Amino acid sequence: MAKFDENYFNAAEEPFTLESLFTDGEQLLWKGKPKKSAYILNSILRMLPIALIWLLIDGAMIGCMIGFGIFKELPPWAVVIIVIFLLFHLFPVWLWINNIVTANRQHKHLEYIFTNQRIIIKSGIIGININNIYYSDIENINLRIGIIDKMLKVGDIYITSKNKAQVLWDIEDSINITNKLQKIISDIKADIAYPNALRPNENSGYNTKYTQGDTNE
Repeated sequence: MAKFDENYFNAAEEPFTLESLFTDGEQLLWKGKPKKSAYILNSILRMLPIALIWLLIDGAMIGCMIGFGIFKELPPWAVVIIVIFLLFHLFPVWLWINNIVTANRQHKHLEYIFTNQRIIIKSGIIGININNIYYSDIENINLRIGIIDKMLKVGDIYITSKNKAQVLWDIEDSINITNKLQKIISDIKADIAYPNALRPNENSGYNTKYTQGDTNE
């Protein structure tokens, strides 16, 4: 069994960085964060249609009640109940406003790192959340580039793993980053399934090429 001294967990106090989480032999491959202008704009637009629909519905309800004098006919306690109901019913609007107000702080804390072992995602508004996704657990990688994303030259990378799903928002050069990430995952899974020490010099199945018509057989 490995031996650890009493100071094993007593590291010197240093400013927190994601690199400080690296294990022995872990290497940085890529480090980035969302493009700020795209992230803030998308935070505004992401829930805008839902917020507008909710405002129109509740605005119409309030307008009808005022127009028909319903508030004047109701006792004060009933008016209070209706106001409280409307405040709760406007939750999507408050959530949209919160996303806009906190977008700059969210962007400040968002950071993505690819190492030779895993993907590390740092997020948070007040505190710090760290999510680790190991390449061997990743099941799917998808790239989404919307109209606004295309104008701002960014894309969202959707990562689905065994235990969670994560999105890398508003990444510049997203097509190149996605392609390289897929290659890393493919190579690591190939090494796990067929370790280099056991791989022969010639592997007839490793570089198999398909020609037109092969998939129709």
